[in-house]
Amino acid sequence: MTMKKLMGIGIGAAVLYAVYIGVSLFFLPSVDSLKDRKMNMTIRVRDWKGNFHPFTVGPKNRYWTSSASIPPEMKWAVILAEDARFYKHEGIDVNAIKNAIRYDLEKKSFARGASTITQQTAKNLFLSREKSLNRKIKEVILAYRMEEKLTKGRILELYLNVVELGPMVYGIGHGARYYFGKPASALTPRECAFLAAMLPGPRVAYNPYRNMGKVVRRSEMILKLMRRKGVLSVGEYRAALGQSPNISGLQRKVDESIKKEEVFNNISSAVTDDLPLDAPAGVEEPESPEAPLVPRDTGPENEPPLENRNGEPPVEQGAVDP
Repeated sequence: MTMKKLMGIGIGAAVLYAVYIGVSLFFLPSVDSLKDRKMNMTIRVRDWKGNFHPFTVGPKNRYWTSSASIPPEMKWAVILAEDARFYKHEGIDVNAIKNAIRYDLEKKSFARGASTITQQTAKNLFLSREKSLNRKIKEVILAYRMEEKLTKGRILELYLNVVELGPMVYGIGHGARYYFGKPASALTPRECAFLAAMLPGPRVAYNPYRNMGKVVRRSEMILKLMRRKGVLSVGEYRAALGQSPNISGLQRKVDESIKKEEVFNNISSAVTDDLPLDAPAGVEEPESPEAPLVPRDTGPENEPPLENRNGEPPVEQGAVDP
């Protein structure tokens, strides 16, 4: 086959792929409905055996926690740990992407991600977890659209109500009840940092039943960042460090929930008996063993604004969050 024919085939394949991407983008869902805080939508979430279940996003979910009921410490713990430039970027953090590429090249691995809170919210609400260029492009487009249509506070509210925190435990409302037996509005700063510390990987890397020490250490680093930013006073910071997250006895609850899933889904023990509890066959484990804390930015010029410790984190660019 001549070089000319090979070039023709390559160009043709590129054109077809571009058409495919264009068509798939054309059929992306609208984000306009997300502006309505009374809106309810159903998405699919996975249990720890890889099976999908319907999940309600919105006030009809009994664990739904409105933005006004989410402690500011919870919001800041997640922002400082997951997306330090949340109030500065418009859905995509170019600096984070550059830093992640540099970090991965140094470590010779894909240990560091660059997805913003907005991108993660778009993925959780609308997209699958497949690792493909097509899905990533969709994620970026949806993130831009969400930033155009929604306030930062609304994006954060949606994100905190769909994040995975345990076996079929999605959202901080359920997480607060599951781990601490209280509503999210009653979480202490220590408990907020504890939940935020789990977000890189509640199934394996930051599963408190497997790696409690790692979760506690990460939560203490988050508390230190919260103190540094003025979210916590000196007294509040010291009090938080003096607390020990009380999750005693919950390993039994995890084991029981896994057994219920197995019975419900009639999972074959011949396939899964030799597998770790939280790394089932056919289910990707997205988190890295050592997720870097606040990996994207350092220095005061990159810190999110802090205007009122007792209120919701401010919204930049003139947006008003009702």
